[in-house]
Amino acid sequence: MDLINKYARTDFESCADFFENFKIDVPDNFNFAYDVIDELAAKSPHKNALVWCNDEDEERTFTFAEMKKYSDMSANFLLEQGLKKGDKVMLILKRHYEFWWLTLALHKLGIVCIPATHLLTEKDIVYRVDAADIKMIIATAGGSALLDSIDAAQKKAPALKNKVFVDRSGRTARDGWVDFHKVMENTSDKFLRPAGEAATKNSDIMLLYFTSGTSGMPKMVIHDFTYPLGHITTAKFWQNISPGGLHFTVSDTGWAKTAWGKLYGQWLCEAAIFVYDYSDKFQPVDLLHMIQKYRINTFCAPPTIYRFFIKEDLSRFDLSCLDYACIAGEPLNPEIYNQFLATTGLKLVEGFGQTELTVTVCCNKYMEPRPGSMGKPMPHMRVDIVDEKGVSCPPGKEGQIVVYADRDCPPVGMFMGYYHDDDLTYSVWHDGVYYTGDMAWRDEDDYYWFVGRADDVIKSSGYRIGPFEVESALIEHPAVLETAITAVPDELRGQVVKATVVLAKGYTPSEELKKELQDHVKRTTAPYKYPRIIEFVSELPKTISGKIRRVQIREEDKK
Repeated sequence: MDLINKYARTDFESCADFFENFKIDVPDNFNFAYDVIDELAAKSPHKNALVWCNDEDEERTFTFAEMKKYSDMSANFLLEQGLKKGDKVMLILKRHYEFWWLTLALHKLGIVCIPATHLLTEKDIVYRVDAADIKMIIATAGGSALLDSIDAAQKKAPALKNKVFVDRSGRTARDGWVDFHKVMENTSDKFLRPAGEAATKNSDIMLLYFTSGTSGMPKMVIHDFTYPLGHITTAKFWQNISPGGLHFTVSDTGWAKTAWGKLYGQWLCEAAIFVYDYSDKFQPVDLLHMIQKYRINTFCAPPTIYRFFIKEDLSRFDLSCLDYACIAGEPLNPEIYNQFLATTGLKLVEGFGQTELTVTVCCNKYMEPRPGSMGKPMPHMRVDIVDEKGVSCPPGKEGQIVVYADRDCPPVGMFMGYYHDDDLTYSVWHDGVYYTGDMAWRDEDDYYWFVGRADDVIKSSGYRIGPFEVESALIEHPAVLETAITAVPDELRGQVVKATVVLAKGYTPSEELKKELQDHVKRTTAPYKYPRIIEFVSELPKTISGKIRRVQIREEDKK
């Protein structure tokens, strides 16, 4: 029996059977590191768990037995540094394979894992250390700027006691820092699961994410030890992962998408995770080479990656190994879906969720995708679309996506709340309803269609215009590589639509091209939605996780 079947049934005969009978069984005191990784190390010790490479031609493959060994060693390392259950440790490790060792080790010890990006500044680090009472930071030593920022932050954030750097080359030496690999050389790989008060409970905090957000200071999303089981649906029924397969999700480890695509659900499915540890500046075409070289079976990436893909000559790559491809992070433009299908024969499947959730709405493996639709809600979550009064919207009417969830017994995979901020938690989750802040509508068959963040919807001359539908129209034009739609205040109309556009290779900005793009939108969608203002830029502002920061565009327009 596959390990995953200890926690959920996975062999459904149809979509109806899946929706009616799927459920997740949560055992007492579940701990992913012990109950999944160590179990797989015993069951299939020589089976590949992690296939890693970087852009310097280095490669490593780790079996499940090795993941147990190195996570046990890492747990002993953490204990030697004086850490204990309940402490908080921030990991800033890019895509280094040590991230997986240490994440599992933190779970084994009940120490709260806080993944973060290497792009954090001194100010960012001070805020995070103070807000979450972070005791240790373990960071990549690649380049001194990050370590300098951490040193400077420590002077302003006294909660930070321990600093550890990861450098496999052995060339880094720094006062006040511990060399992870040097200490690990003499660390035991014998480790026993803690018992009694030192053991973890389902209700303990396992993971804390600072959301990248599009405005304001980052929120602290906390998940308990049952969270990994929520990703059974993510991996098995959305990404369609099979035992022994090789899955590649494009994500930095500082983003919650790593938890979705290169950690919990994939190992629950007994598949191997592929990691490409590339530098900050990379060419998306490199990913096509990785898929071809390593024979990736399932793939997930944000829309930006697929936008670049379809501008390439995909016939140059052997993608026959690829069985399934998913998209998440932002909505899928139908034009991308159609072009990718035409060149690869694969139907991109979309998924919707948040750092606060696992996959919540998606095109599951039993469904036929509808280009531009997110799909249908997952069966273990009660999802709806409601109007401003909280009344369920009929088909065709826009409203906010909500999850009906009791705070005392939320669905598996849903967050515990915002750390140390009951008021903020209550503002979005009260009276048994969690308000996602995302707008959508559903069709007669209960497929959900994304409109935009509630704050992003444009109101012009009495019309409500979702930015996504205008972006989808523009992206169909060959001149447009990327675009963001925002509102600009207008005395006559209240607001007008603005398009900020990144042009594809071979196109140059001009007034003629602006007119051509405006006319294209008028022909493609309702004419009143066309962008009255078009600005050409070299790149769009984005969050650390790759989402377009429309709020920044709006703020810059006010200056």
